[in-house]
Amino acid sequence: MSLRRLQTDYIDLIQTHWQDSTTPISDTMAALIKLKQEGKVRAIGVCNATADQLTEYIKAGPIDSDQEKYSMLDREVEQANLPFCEQRDISVLAYAPLADGLLTGKIEPERQFGPGDRRLNNPRFSVQNRHAVQDMLGEFRSIAQRHAASMVQLVTAWTLAQPGVTHALCGVRNAEQAVENAGAGSVELDTDEVAEMTSILNRYRPRLA
Repeated sequence: MSLRRLQTDYIDLIQTHWQDSTTPISDTMAALIKLKQEGKVRAIGVCNATADQLTEYIKAGPIDSDQEKYSMLDREVEQANLPFCEQRDISVLAYAPLADGLLTGKIEPERQFGPGDRRLNNPRFSVQNRHAVQDMLGEFRSIAQRHAASMVQLVTAWTLAQPGVTHALCGVRNAEQAVENAGAGSVELDTDEVAEMTSILNRYRPRLA
């Protein structure tokens, strides 16, 4: 049914989303492997999985990718998922690398969020936190200028430079943003620049939500 709706013979990558606690991972993998054997799926991945769940998956069969929330402000997966996947040659798709736009440098502290905007009462988008983020991004500016890159491109390039990360999934609202995001692929940070940005980020971490 899904293939007919998509008007294709196969799906390049199928991923589980939040893991279903009521279904054994071995059963889930058995179903996915069957789809792959039938030629309906080319690759199998997971999303929002712990390292322990990843271990259960690979016991049941090979997985090709792990999609996790990862950005300068969301770094929990550095502890387990990133090294786990890097050691096993599993692709890591980092989603929300721009932290819902906060790391683009385009959301000023003075900006007002209207009713219904999910950022309105989110502590991450408090005036205080936006000031801290703007201060941090300001310290990245000389590196961005060195590469003739926008802040969006620089932050995305830093994300892609992290050990284990293979893809950055950036949301867009229009074609111009898509073009800007794609430009991050041409920004090649050297080891010293990545280390400098990480050092700045670590210094700001106590101030960041």
